[in-house]
Amino acid sequence: MNNERTTMNRKPVFTVPARTILNLQSAFQHKLLCDGPTFSAGSACAYSCAFCYVPSMMNRSAHANVLTESKTRFEDAVIRRQSAAKILHDQLHFSDGRPRFNDPKDTRVVYASPLVDVAANMELVRETIELCRIILESTHWQIRLLSKSNLLPVIARELSDFRSRMIYGVSTGTLDDGVAQAIEAGTPRVSKRIKSLHTLQDEGYRTYGMICPSLPQDDYFAFSREMCRAIRTEKCEHIWCEVINVRGQSMNRTVDALRQAGYDAVAAQLAATSNRSIWEAYARETFLAHTQFIPPQKLRFLQYVTPETRNWWTQQTYRGAILL
Repeated sequence: MNNERTTMNRKPVFTVPARTILNLQSAFQHKLLCDGPTFSAGSACAYSCAFCYVPSMMNRSAHANVLTESKTRFEDAVIRRQSAAKILHDQLHFSDGRPRFNDPKDTRVVYASPLVDVAANMELVRETIELCRIILESTHWQIRLLSKSNLLPVIARELSDFRSRMIYGVSTGTLDDGVAQAIEAGTPRVSKRIKSLHTLQDEGYRTYGMICPSLPQDDYFAFSREMCRAIRTEKCEHIWCEVINVRGQSMNRTVDALRQAGYDAVAAQLAATSNRSIWEAYARETFLAHTQFIPPQKLRFLQYVTPETRNWWTQQTYRGAILL
């Protein structure tokens, strides 16, 4: 294991040995983001989003053990997987060099990344390009990339010879640069991300929308209308939407970040959703607003349900609800 500390986006970097980069049976298939496969070259992100649920998933993983000795919190570190390109290549090929997944009919969608941002800086952009090219040259798969960066056009242009198999999405749950900066530390301004999405669309690349996590609103109808205008839903293949995903300390971190940035009213609205009935109303109002602007064949609204709420959400699947 290489414990040499360098920095990336003002966070210490830890490089750890890994057995896999590609996961062939991911739960993200149920979210319709992929057809099973995902890949990730890291385990802790260069960005620091307050609402991120990855720390609650990965804190007990072997990759996080390296942080214990240095007394570094998971959300304060970048964890990268050593020899990512070689491992991915080996996963996609037999020992004699023949590709494992060479059926022209196998056009599955693989998603990146379930754990870290694929384009948080130029070094990660170059790594993502390398990993995507390995997949594109070794399989007939399509690749869906998601980022909170404005650098996806760089990846798209480098992989333009595979443009029909690449799908790009920019994630944001708000159009307010100030709110985004409060809860998405280190990410580019929302306005820059939206501009990069427009660049991809104007240059003819495949795109999708990711309106999440969205916060409680005074006017859900107006919120959805403005978000859909901003991401140009007519130019997106699909649009995923989700309210805040409560895991671990994600809710508390987000509320605290909003308060520290002076968004007390927004923080109070979000804190109130700790009441289960208020959270459910917030989710339903968000969903119903999106159904007014996003066609059901495009809308993919991710919703965690309980035995009490499952029936209502099941009745909404024809409009784009995905039950988790």
